[in-house]
Amino acid sequence: MKQATIYHNPRCSKSRQTLQILQDNGININEVRYLESPPSIDELDALCQAMNIAPQELIRTGESLFKELELSLNDDRSRKEWLVILTDNPKLIERPIVKVGHQVVIGRPPENVLTIL
Repeated sequence: MKQATIYHNPRCSKSRQTLQILQDNGININEVRYLESPPSIDELDALCQAMNIAPQELIRTGESLFKELELSLNDDRSRKEWLVILTDNPKLIERPIVKVGHQVVIGRPPENVLTIL
């Protein structure tokens, strides 16, 4: 049986839909509620690398916290600085993130997860 790790917020409808797709496909699920247990800098960096994206591509720019912190995606920050911002402020992390083996996708739309099953 395949094993998946889902980093999600159970209050988010897209997270719940993605979780349901995994369950419907008989996947063994490791559920990480990332607002309660944020990924470490190294974990988040590995997820970004697996998706071949920069950390700032995971940022939920529509969150009020993004504006409160006076952030801009054009800020001249290092990869590490963006990772620290995300791990210190997990509410800014796009969700859900699903990892199956070495493959990782963002479940937006939830059907994206089917590409790695």
